[in-house]
Amino acid sequence: MKKSLTALALGTLALGVAEFVMMGILPDVALDLGISIPRAGSLISVYAVGVCVGAPLTVVVARRRGLKSILLALAAVIAAGNLLAALAPDYGMLAASRFVAGLPHGAFFGVGSIVAERVAEPGRRTEAVSIMILGMTVANLFCVPLGTFLGNILSWRWAFVLAGGAGIAAAVFVACWVPRLPALPDNGLRGQFRFLTSSAPWLILGATLLANAGVFCWYSYVMPVMSRSAVPGEDALAGVMFVAGLGMFAGNLAGGRCADRFTPERTARFIQGALCLLLLALLFAADCGWAAFVLLFCTTAALFGVSSPQQLLILENSPGGEMLGAASIQIAFNLGNALGAWCGGLTIDCGLAPRYTALPGALLAFGGFVLFVIYCRRFGRLENNMR
Repeated sequence: MKKSLTALALGTLALGVAEFVMMGILPDVALDLGISIPRAGSLISVYAVGVCVGAPLTVVVARRRGLKSILLALAAVIAAGNLLAALAPDYGMLAASRFVAGLPHGAFFGVGSIVAERVAEPGRRTEAVSIMILGMTVANLFCVPLGTFLGNILSWRWAFVLAGGAGIAAAVFVACWVPRLPALPDNGLRGQFRFLTSSAPWLILGATLLANAGVFCWYSYVMPVMSRSAVPGEDALAGVMFVAGLGMFAGNLAGGRCADRFTPERTARFIQGALCLLLLALLFAADCGWAAFVLLFCTTAALFGVSSPQQLLILENSPGGEMLGAASIQIAFNLGNALGAWCGGLTIDCGLAPRYTALPGALLAFGGFVLFVIYCRRFGRLENNMR
């Protein structure tokens, strides 16, 4: 594997810790700050808002700069935002720090996807993007369970120290291993947004948003769900995050390879359909320990299995605005995270058991599947070649 892809993966590892460690320490943060579980869940949404603001802001400010310089600046913001979160004295400051930590997320994925595609070997573009995303799955496999463990035995603040340290490491390796690539052609600010006049990217973004919202309806509250049903004690909660991370790791690798072999459209369409069924199964199997763990693995595998195909598809459908296009898919991911966390919180506020968060999740995921089917029929290479 090329060193440049490894450096990009280290960057997404830092982002993975920053984004997903909140799920593992949600009860600890709520208890320490004296707030409810749904209000603590809003810290997931605040991070997502930062992602949505940061991606277009980076395009406006840095579109004329070299790709490596942009990556270095973004890695520095990742580190700063998470270290500030570790020091936050109250909910307000923690929310502000989470917003700052989210600012570089979409932009890093956007610029990183372009770099990965440029250094990829012929015929392995999706796999190169999946290697970049691999860092996020490794974060969920090892670092998020570690952050959850530290949060349980020491303090939730150490989880954000871990995320900040990962951001510093990412900056160092990007500086050492990512080649200096020229800036993208400057088509003007208006030219960066021109691709959005087509319906194709909107269908991809909408499908991504709803699919992610469906998963995060349930996954945002995975700790309360598993601790009340499938997991008998708090000592096993770190194992929940490990199983989730293992699914993300396996799904990401499988999704990239299947997309290069069977086309990104066919791969993403199959996975998005499977997500609807998995979420329905989670609703009914939450009380069965072994089944809940198997479904957790499969759901997180599907969540990341669809990621690299969608990342490549948005690049293909954003000519002249590749940086914004690649970042926009991360906006869709994180808007979905925010919407899912909010919808899941509503079911808990209504007095329903945490496992019922999977019900609105399945409905949202089905909406995403419908949008992606429409995209495939209108713009997909497989369908167009068959006509």
